[in-house]
Amino acid sequence: METQANSETDGPWHTHAGGLGADLHLDLADGFDTGPARGRGAQQRRRLVDALRAAIEDGRLGAGAPLPPYRSLAADLNLARGTVAAAYEELIAQGWLVARRGAGTRVADSVAASAPPSGTVPAPLLPPRHNFLTGQANAGLFPRADWIAATRRALSTAPDSAFDPTAPHGSRVLREALAGYLARARGVRADPNQIVLTTGVMYSLRLLTPTVLGTTVAVESHGLPFHRLAIEESGAVTLPVPLDDDGAVVDAIGDGVSSLVLTPSHQSPTGVSLSPPRRAAVIDWARRTGGLIVEDDYDGEYRYDREPIGALQALGPDVVVYAGSVSKTLSPSVRIGWLVLPGHLAEQVAWSKGVREPDASIVDQLVLAEMIASGAYDRHIRRSRQFYRRRRDQLLARLTAIGAQVTGVAGGLHLLIPTTAQREGALMAEAVNRGIGISPLSFFAHPAATDTARHGLIVGFGTPSASSYSADLDALVGLLVDVA
Repeated sequence: METQANSETDGPWHTHAGGLGADLHLDLADGFDTGPARGRGAQQRRRLVDALRAAIEDGRLGAGAPLPPYRSLAADLNLARGTVAAAYEELIAQGWLVARRGAGTRVADSVAASAPPSGTVPAPLLPPRHNFLTGQANAGLFPRADWIAATRRALSTAPDSAFDPTAPHGSRVLREALAGYLARARGVRADPNQIVLTTGVMYSLRLLTPTVLGTTVAVESHGLPFHRLAIEESGAVTLPVPLDDDGAVVDAIGDGVSSLVLTPSHQSPTGVSLSPPRRAAVIDWARRTGGLIVEDDYDGEYRYDREPIGALQALGPDVVVYAGSVSKTLSPSVRIGWLVLPGHLAEQVAWSKGVREPDASIVDQLVLAEMIASGAYDRHIRRSRQFYRRRRDQLLARLTAIGAQVTGVAGGLHLLIPTTAQREGALMAEAVNRGIGISPLSFFAHPAATDTARHGLIVGFGTPSASSYSADLDALVGLLVDVA
């Protein structure tokens, strides 16, 4: 806009002030600088005051938000410094703004707190008071110090090329680190060139469907709902495979199935492991039919009362896609996942993402690679395993004391309390009333599942904080005792 000539808007200070302070977008009405020259400064001040007040009222400037120095805002708006200073002074006098020496000018807390809402945005869902929901790790275990140290080392040693656009395969450094780690810790047979990095298992399933998995995908009859959701949203049909105490019933895989998604090490949610004969049978099924298996090793690092169960992929690297992420070991907020693919599929899957990595943070990938290389990731896994084992033991002791039957306790972050259909419904209804977050086994059932006689409660023991865990256990035990 053009304003009246004024020495305050000319000269070197104006250029310098334009580089100071935070950016602030203000919706100034058309005609801001129109009208007779006489009185134009007052008109500009009034409209600036109105624009600043409106930004506070509709929440764009929140409580305590800093405003640019008046000289900077004057330079940005091409206004006289006196005009902006006068506007600030007026809003300070009215209580909209506060100014403190050394802290600049900020929005007053009291005014912003009482500003009316600008829309009908729904409030976010709050977690239950006693949170035993499954599929969640303990947020307090995140290795902050190790992550900070690894970030410093990774960024200080990375070449400039690490910050260029990256090929869709993901960071070569992390792929090399993962190939070694997965071979050592999970028995996975992988070459860095067979690994494609993603943001998580759900993204991975969407990436694979339907071009790799085909249009008819078998899933476990009771399984992770997001498996089915990701596959069906991507245009394929899912068919359920029944479960028993040995895991998925391989002989029941239907005709015409092009691929199969399994959680063989610790079936989610029942907690059983795919038995050795079933493991051999499912590899034979894939080779015989030309099918493909996706192995979601979602919590394979956590084992307590059993020998380590290696990845299914080791038995058939030519027919198994191994999928994993750091959502259970670090945090779901760290968006890093991976696919270990049969050699003939790796390039196809990588380039289906595009000519460059479209979503993942390469910087986070460099940090994780550094944690693996330094041994910090292994140390964190061992600490976490002991933490969760102690939690599981506390939970088991309380459940055993009241005679509750439990299964699926040898590994992972949850267990199953079998019950009847009627009691499952009664327990869930009362759990809602008491603010207890648990999941019914029926929630995990495929809509077309035929083995629907099993019912129970899935209890995740990873989420509760250390300070609340005893009280959370009291609440859970009270629920099970009170609802017969």
